[in-house]
Formats: sequence, structure tokens, C-alpha cells
Amino acid sequence: MLGEPNSRGEGVNKNDLVAEVSDRTGLPRADVARVVDTATEVIKTSVSRGKRVALVGFGTFERRQRRQRVGRNPHTGQAVRIPARRMPSFRPGTAFKQAVSGGRTRKPPSAKKASRRSRA
Repeated sequence: MLGEPNSRGEGVNKNDLVAEVSDRTGLPRADVARVVDTATEVIKTSVSRGKRVALVGFGTFERRQRRQRVGRNPHTGQAVRIPARRMPSFRPGTAFKQAVSGGRTRKPPSAKKASRRSRA
């Protein structure tokens, strides 16, 4: 069952995910493993090509550009140039955020109260 400690402690690895999906769907583990491998490969390939991958209710994978910046060597304090690079990014979807937060959502901003002049 997902969420139970695995052999390395807390967390869920790919084998745990494959086993859980196999148990829930009744499909053979080998077939589920191929689907998981193929899905992750498609996501990696698409994002590396600059395409956005949106899984409604789960989240969006995309490539982001990080600018060049200056960092510091923690031992010497010397300035070090960190080159610009592309990074993968994941933004969780609303349903995923709600599931993680226990169903709590942020309240929408309240409408501004009408001024006395507009009420008259």
C-alpha cells in the first residue's frame, strides 16, 4: 500500500508505484512498469524539447530558463559566475494541492465594499 514505509524508509519509489497501480487495476506488474517507464520518458522528452506537459488535476511539467547569476564560494567568499541554464519545473494542479493540504483551499479575495457614494 502506498504511504507505508518501504525497505529504505518513508517514501514511494517507482517499484512501489508500479505495485500499487498493478494491485488497483489488476494488470500485470510488467505491463504497468512499461506504462510508467513510457510515461516518464514522454514527459522528459517533451519538456526537454520545450513543450509543456499538463496533466489536469495533477500538475504541469515545463522547462524554465534560469538567468546567469553571481554566487559565492562558501569557503573563500570569492565571487563565482553561475552560467544560465534550462531547468525542469513542476507546478502542482489545484486538485493535487487540495489533496496534499487536506482539502483546505485559500479563500478567494473578498469583493471590495461599495463606497457610500455608490450605494446612494
